[in-house]
Amino acid sequence: MSQPRPMLGARFWWVTVAAVLGVAVTASLGRWQLTRAAQKEALQAAIDARVSEPLIDALSPEAAAVTAREPSAALLHRRALVRGVWLAEHTVWLDNRQMHGRPGFFVLTPLRLEGGGVLLVQRGWMPRNFEDRTRLPALQTPPGQVEVRGILSPPPARLYELGATERGAIRQNLDLDAFRAETGLPLAGLSLQQSNAEPDRVPADGLLRDWPQPDSGVDRHYGYAFQWFGLCALMVLLYVWFQILPRFFPRLRFGGSSRAEDGR
Repeated sequence: MSQPRPMLGARFWWVTVAAVLGVAVTASLGRWQLTRAAQKEALQAAIDARVSEPLIDALSPEAAAVTAREPSAALLHRRALVRGVWLAEHTVWLDNRQMHGRPGFFVLTPLRLEGGGVLLVQRGWMPRNFEDRTRLPALQTPPGQVEVRGILSPPPARLYELGATERGAIRQNLDLDAFRAETGLPLAGLSLQQSNAEPDRVPADGLLRDWPQPDSGVDRHYGYAFQWFGLCALMVLLYVWFQILPRFFPRLRFGGSSRAEDGR
C-alpha cells in the first residue's frame, strides 16, 4: 500500500519563499562582487598599460597637456620627464605619512616648468623628528633648472583631520584648489610622483621614493563573493535538510524515528 503524500502547510510555503529570496539575494550579491573584481582588474590592467607607454618628454606634443588645470584622465599614470625650476619657498611637508612602516613626511614642491605652468611634484619621503614635530630635516633643493622623472598622479590622498584646513610648511593634507589660491601659482591639475633617476642608487637628496602601490581591492571582492556564495549554498543545504528530506524522503534523513525503524 502506497504511503500518503505529505501535507504541505502554510509554514512550508513561507519557509520556501524565504529560502528562495535568500538564495536569490546572496547569489546576486556574490555575482555583483565578482563583477566589481573584474572591473578593478580591468582598471589595474589599464594603469599598467599606461605605465608601459612611451615617456612624455618635456618637448613632446603631449607635454603641454600636462600643465592643464583639468588635464585629460588619459595622462594619469603615464611616465613623464619635465624640466623646470624648483619653487622651494612653497615646499609643503605632509605629516603622518608612512614609508616602510615608518612615520614621516611626504615632501611636495612646485616646479615651474620651462614651457610654462607649474606642476606639483611629490618629491619623496623623509623621517620626522619625534622630539620636535616642527623641526624639519635638511632638504637639498638644487637651484637652477633641473630634470625630474616620475609618474603623473593625482595629489596625495587625504587623511582624516580635525579642524580647519592647515597652512604653513607642515600640514596634514593639501587641497590643490586651496593651495592654488593661497600661492597664486597656476598649478596643473595633476602632480608628478618623482622616481629615482638611477633606481639602484640612493638619491643624493636623501628622499626615499619607494611609493606605496594603491590596493586595487580585487582580493577583497573575491573574499566577499566567496562569503556570499557560501551563505547561498548553506541556505540551500539547510532548506533541503529540514524541509525536503523529512517530508519526501524520510528514510534518507538520519536521526529520529527513521533510525529507530532501521534498527528494528
